[in-house]
Amino acid sequence: MQSARGFEYGVKHIISPQSGLIGDVLLSTCDLTLAQFEELLALGAIYLNGERLQDNFSVSEGAYLRVHTKPRRFPKNDGLWRERIIFENQHFIIVNKISGLPVHASVDNIQENLQAYLEQTVGQKLFVTHRLDVPTKGLIVYAKTTEFQTAFNKLLISREMTKIYRAKTMRAPSLGMLTHFMEPSPRAPKKVDREHHEGWQECLLEILSVEEQADKTFDVKIKLHTGRTHQIRAQLGFENCPIIGDHAYGAEKIWTEEKIELEANELSFTNPITNEHHHFKL
Repeated sequence: MQSARGFEYGVKHIISPQSGLIGDVLLSTCDLTLAQFEELLALGAIYLNGERLQDNFSVSEGAYLRVHTKPRRFPKNDGLWRERIIFENQHFIIVNKISGLPVHASVDNIQENLQAYLEQTVGQKLFVTHRLDVPTKGLIVYAKTTEFQTAFNKLLISREMTKIYRAKTMRAPSLGMLTHFMEPSPRAPKKVDREHHEGWQECLLEILSVEEQADKTFDVKIKLHTGRTHQIRAQLGFENCPIIGDHAYGAEKIWTEEKIELEANELSFTNPITNEHHHFKL
């Protein structure tokens, strides 16, 4: 039995009509070839009773399967991950993320992301501390231990990390603090407003400088005070100064790949375990 819920996104919900290997069940209930099933399994796009699978297990009749038949793909593995590591010690890694790549595994793809490529490169498990959007590039921190991850997350919550971004826009935003409030929705693009609404989250960023370029674009230096999903993109879009390439927030679509002119350019913080101060800038 199949449910139509999520079907437009390629998500199929199936109650297994028989016992047997998951592959046999899906090949008999879904329009999949064996090669397609094996690819989806390898990507982590198949779930059994809400748990992601990576092996072709046996299931009982009535088991609930969720299959993401159209997983998002991120073909960005050029093998140059070691060269992108800016700094590394026993606690964390700083890496220069490229545009078009997730920071971590997505619901339908556990292979094609920066965390997975770095783990293969350094030969150990890494832990996410903060995030950059898929089309955003620049500096990001991965923890090497859960101890550092926990301590670093507390540092982020207390806003003891300085994050400077560089954006390129077609219009010049005003200097100074921008304050908006973001609707608490999992969907994108994110909706913000200058007025506070019940339950909406405060978004604070500071425009430090705006420099007009020879091509009539503007180089904008931004200090991020809060770290909401899509925050810089949504706030600049609301101010009618969208980031170049960011068609989700009002700019013209330029590239076929997921890329916008936004870079996490500078990070500074004190290691919460050693009290050593670090400053990184591209």
